[in-house]
Amino acid sequence: MHTAAVGTPTSPPPVISATAVSKSWGDHRVFSNLTASVTSGVTGLLGSNGSGKTTLFGMLLGLHHPDGGTLSVLGEDPSNAGPELRQRIGYSPEHHSLPNDVAAQDFVRHIAQVHGLPTREATTRSSDALWLVGLGEERARPIGTMSTGQRQRVKLAQAIAHSPDLILLDEPTDGLDPVQRDDMLELIRRVGTEYGIDVVLSSHLLEEVERIADNVVIIAEGQVAAAGPIDELQTGRGGMIVVVTDRQAQLMDALRATGLDVRDDGSRLIVGADIGADELSDTVRDAVARVGAPLRRMSPMQNSLEDIFLAEVHGR
Repeated sequence: MHTAAVGTPTSPPPVISATAVSKSWGDHRVFSNLTASVTSGVTGLLGSNGSGKTTLFGMLLGLHHPDGGTLSVLGEDPSNAGPELRQRIGYSPEHHSLPNDVAAQDFVRHIAQVHGLPTREATTRSSDALWLVGLGEERARPIGTMSTGQRQRVKLAQAIAHSPDLILLDEPTDGLDPVQRDDMLELIRRVGTEYGIDVVLSSHLLEEVERIADNVVIIAEGQVAAAGPIDELQTGRGGMIVVVTDRQAQLMDALRATGLDVRDDGSRLIVGADIGADELSDTVRDAVARVGAPLRRMSPMQNSLEDIFLAEVHGR
């Protein structure tokens, strides 16, 4: 029997894992070969309208099943897992269809009970969750009398009241004004950091995902177009900035001779990233040495999340 060496670091298991997942609604193919791994932290799920983000959430919750492939959430298959798995997941849907005549605290308490908490503990947890999202003093108000921003906070409260390991948030800032959106994003980030709850949020607003997410999964044409830590995606695809104090033209010619795309940007060269980051660095260093150019700076150039999204989804 093979055993790992003592002290050998092991990576934590993924929070969500999908391998070759397919899903269709009638003749409409949503996913054809969805493969991704989501690690701990705050993860943004991005895709154009109709790309299947809500369908994926439904499969993660076990509400409907993949047609093919394998799906794992917190180490279990949601298609056949029992209530024990559902108790470990919180969900905030995109729609705002909440019971208008029910007080916020009663609604959140009910959802906590659905997740298996006894009545007394559910009552305490619902109050704590509403205070956390800034609705402590409004907890007795009927949900129908609340603003859109407050209703979004109620949805977040009911998703976290039972202290899940993972929460799925479907368009959590939909309908909010800029100030309310900032407040909601701050709340979500706190939940994902201070309270140790893994978060997956879907959004069509790239800027808000870039602000609070550690990782991103981009869906396009039924597959995962890009996935991983945002900072690695940004630096790994952004090319390189090269600044030399002399012989810039000679260096540009030398780099182009290696097949790289190089642009003269005045006082610096912008080198394209058609190859891996390590290979690109080695190629640039070798060219600098060959032409004898005094190197002042060589650094990765970061792309925005919007740049990555447009490149992967729209090919530009």
